[in-house]
Parts: sequence; structure tokens; C-alpha cells
Amino acid sequence: MSALGGGGGALRNASTALAISSTESFAGTPSCHTKRVRRPPGSFYWLHAVTPAPPLDTTTLKQLVFVSDYAESMIPPEIGPQKSSSQSPRSPSGAPFLSISVTDPVKLGNGVQAYISYRVITKTNLPEFQGPEKIVIRRYSDFVWLHDKLADKYKGIFIPPLPEKSAVEKFRFSAEFIEMRRQALDIFVNRIASHPELKQSEDLKTFLEEDEEAMERIRSFETGIFKKPADLLQMFKDVQTKVTDVVLGKEKPVEETDPEYEKLKHYIFGLEDHLTETQKQAVRLVKRHRELGQSLSEFGKAIKLLGACEGDSLGKVFAELGSKSELLSIKLQKEAHNLLMNFEEPLKDYVRCVQSIKDSFSHRANAFRLHCELTETTKLKEINLEKLNLMRSDKTREAEIEYRELKAESEEATRRFETIIKRMNEEIVRFQEQKTAEMGLAFHLFAKGQAKLANDIADAWRNVLTKIEAYSLSSGHD
Repeated sequence: MSALGGGGGALRNASTALAISSTESFAGTPSCHTKRVRRPPGSFYWLHAVTPAPPLDTTTLKQLVFVSDYAESMIPPEIGPQKSSSQSPRSPSGAPFLSISVTDPVKLGNGVQAYISYRVITKTNLPEFQGPEKIVIRRYSDFVWLHDKLADKYKGIFIPPLPEKSAVEKFRFSAEFIEMRRQALDIFVNRIASHPELKQSEDLKTFLEEDEEAMERIRSFETGIFKKPADLLQMFKDVQTKVTDVVLGKEKPVEETDPEYEKLKHYIFGLEDHLTETQKQAVRLVKRHRELGQSLSEFGKAIKLLGACEGDSLGKVFAELGSKSELLSIKLQKEAHNLLMNFEEPLKDYVRCVQSIKDSFSHRANAFRLHCELTETTKLKEINLEKLNLMRSDKTREAEIEYRELKAESEEATRRFETIIKRMNEEIVRFQEQKTAEMGLAFHLFAKGQAKLANDIADAWRNVLTKIEAYSLSSGHD
């Protein structure tokens, strides 16, 4: 059995997962009635689990190399195994570029006030920026500010996700956690910088160019405890509406029932389940490598002590066995780290990406309900206005003003809903292409690392076995 589950079926599943692409749109329609829309052809599949496995035999090793080669073939040349973004080459002379690096994490403060700061380096030739290079210091809450601003302004776009905050105090400042967060923040900001709409955001420019004091003032004002009066008023209205609905037993708001949109949501919810399960198995795989590495290290030390009690010949064999065990322990620990950074973390990142898509589902649902409610209310106002006109009522003028204002509001709600649909159509295609490339790279690095580790383990034990056999022959044993 291979680390991918063994057999041709697992390989076919992995290949299918890596080959996903889509060229058509998940469309929608700004109507309170359902209409048929197009969706990308074909079914969606995903590798359900990655299970820990025993040492690889020759057949399994060939399968891993095959999967690695297949995954590598799916990676566009511009993505490939990369260096950090801080070392990325600039675009050809004259071509617009925006390169961002999140580097040099440093712990500042003490106790509960302690936090990690990062250097954010921006290199660009875009005229809207202050210059070709800018370096600012940012902390995690600044990244949160940028994420929340984009999520509020760009409904329908799958806003790149942020890494979670560590809930366990002792892990907050571990070297491994800090590096994982730095890497995730680097991916977050570069996804924004490469997005056709998000990269034009003024909030991104603010994040990349304002000094630390200005950034602190902006963030504190907009995300402080005391909300603006308009925000408080809206919060009160929302609560009042919910209470009224409960008291009056009002029916649930209308929701989209388009069958193709439902299929998209079903796919995304299923993808989330499979990604979560796969990431959970990747965690187990990392843990298994670390435990085996620790056991080999302890075994190596013990067998060396045992060898010291024996004669020269047997002692040398035991010493060699102990040394190889300790060497393999180091290799296993190194591969465990590589698995964590290049396989488990990308899977966790895509679990977060799916959550971003689900957030867009919520925004779309809210926009659809508002569109339908305003459309219905506008129709009622129009009927009422017609009645007043027939009656030549003195309230006609006031009713006409209300009708025009409501109609304008309804048309704006429809435009917002249409914008969300258009953005989501484009985003799902971009997501599929990005997932194919980035997951292809992750599976390639996983298979390549497992194949190399299996070879190293086999070579080490063969070398020791040769010496043990030579000792057995010289001592008269079989």
C-alpha cells in the first residue's frame, strides 16, 4: 500500500482531483424566480484521505514517482517550485509588476501584550504607488484590517483567507508556528496583489505604504470598540427586525432555488468535507514521521550503549546500526517538517479558501433577499400610487416621492446582486485553476519527498545489513 492509499484507484482519484478545470460560468439571474443556468461540465472529485503507510516496496515507490511526475506535469511553469517572493525576479522591463514579501518576524512586547511584527516589502513599477520600493512594519491585526475592508467592499469575490490565531498560548511564539503564519500571510497578501480587482484597492495601497503610526490610527478608528453612530443604528435595526419576525411568526425570507446554483453549493460543501478529512490525515502523517524519528533516535542511542558492552566486532556492528538509526531519525524529522509546510499547510489553506467561498454564498443570499423584498415593496408602492392618482388624493405627491426613492433603492439592490453573480462566476473559474495548480504542486512535493525518504531508508538499512551479514559469516553463524 502506498502513502496515497495504494492501487490504481487511488492514483486515478488523485489524477482526477489534480485535473479539475472549468471554463464555463456558474451563472445566476437577478429574479425572484428560478431560471436554468449553465455550469461547468463534468463531475467534481477530490482525494478523500491521505493515510499513513508502512515502508514502501518497489511497486509502491514507482507509483509515488508516477504521481509525482503527473502532479508536476499539471503545474504551470510560472508556478512551479518557487523561491520566496522576496527573491522573485522582476517582470520584464516596462511590464507592470507588483511583488510583495512578508519577512523577518520579530517578537515585540511581553506577556499578554506580546505580538509578532513583520517586514512587508513592496516592489513595483505601478505609477499609483509612491515609489519602486517600500518597506513597512505590520502585525497580524493589520492583515485582519485589510481582509475585513476587502470583504466589506468586494462582495462576491472570494477574499483570500487569513491564517487563524493560535488559541494555545505556548504555541503562539514557537518558531514553527511563527514561520507557518509568516508563510500564510505572504500567500494572503500576494493573492490580493495578483487579483485583477483587489490589487486596485485603495485599502491595499494603504496597507503597503502607510507608516506604522498612521496604520495604527486607521486600524484603531475603524475597528475600535466604539462603532460609528450609523453602525450602531444599523445593528439596532437588525436586532429589531429579527425580534419582530420571531414575535409575528414571519416566514423565512425567500431564497434562491436554482438547481445549478444548488449543485455548486453542494460541490463546495462536499469539497470542504473532503479537504478537511485529507488535512486531518496529513496531520496524522506528520505526527507519524515525528514519532518514528524520535523512536529511531532513542533506539540508536540504546543500541550504541549495548554495543559498548560487546566485543570489538559486534560492538562495531551495533555502533553502525545505532549511527544509521540516528541518521534516519534526522531525515524523518526533516521530512516531517517538509510535510507540514508543503502538504499539510496548503491543505489547511484550502479549507480556509472554501470558507471564503461560503462567505460569498451568504453575501449572495442576503443580496438576493434584499433584491426580492425591495422589488415586491416597490410593486406595492406602485399599485398604491395608481390608486391615489385615480382618487386625485392630496397624498399623491408624497406617495410619488416615496415610490421614486424606493424604486431607485430597488434598482441599486438589483445591480449589487448582479455584480455579486458576475464576480462569483469569474471567481469560481479562477479558484478551480488556482486549486489545480497549487494542489498539483503540493501533491508533487509530497510524492517526491516520500519517494526520496523511502530510498534513503532502504539504502541505509541495506548498508547495515551488509555489515551484519559479514559479521555473521565471520563468526560462523548463518
